[in-house]
Amino acid sequence: MTPTIPRKVTIEDDAVVIEWSDGAICRYGHRDLRLACACAACMDEMSGRRVLKPAQVPEDVFAVDYLKVGKYALQFLWSDGHATGIYPFRMLREMCKGGSAAGG
Repeated sequence: MTPTIPRKVTIEDDAVVIEWSDGAICRYGHRDLRLACACAACMDEMSGRRVLKPAQVPEDVFAVDYLKVGKYALQFLWSDGHATGIYPFRMLREMCKGGSAAGG
């Protein structure tokens, strides 16, 4: 089975839009995506407990840019200076409820 991978990533004013290789198009609200970060600064590595509090993330945070990480993830540079989170493709697809939209 071929894994589903992003075919195109677009940063829009209100969302990050990913067009997937299976044809699904998913919208991820910037803040929703930032709050989903699972890096060591946002999640406790040992317990898996979220340490990032929503109040710590500005309401108007947005993705400034992104990088592909190997063949398995994306990494975003955020307007609040955060840039260590890696978003595996599988996680992004799971966030995309119904395969057509997610986030705000």
